[in-house]
Amino acid sequence: MNILLDTHAFLWLRTAPDKIPSRLLSAYDDLDNEFFLSIASVWEIQIKQQLGKLELDLSLPELIKEQRLNNGLQLLAIETEHIFALSSLPFHHKDPFDRLILVQSQMENLKLASADTAFTAYGVELFW
Repeated sequence: MNILLDTHAFLWLRTAPDKIPSRLLSAYDDLDNEFFLSIASVWEIQIKQQLGKLELDLSLPELIKEQRLNNGLQLLAIETEHIFALSSLPFHHKDPFDRLILVQSQMENLKLASADTAFTAYGVELFW
């Protein structure tokens, strides 16, 4: 199974696993599954750190490197096709990072791991 982690899901896997449903924790431990993190999430985390809204126990580069090495996390690039697809996405959700992550999950056929129920307005079944 291929799963795209929403930004908070990625962070909670490290900092607050008690907030993660057992279904996702089990999937994360299963080596047959592949997990992805959008570059949009990396960008969002960097901005939140700079604004003082997020503190991490590792630098962002170290965190990404650790997760890639230890958990096989793959980074999902933002392609122009993802950006162009935003034009047909209704504005049920206003957050630009979440909108991009949603489009990426749809276009790349990835299950979306998120606690954000606003995604359900798009008919997306969340892996949560």
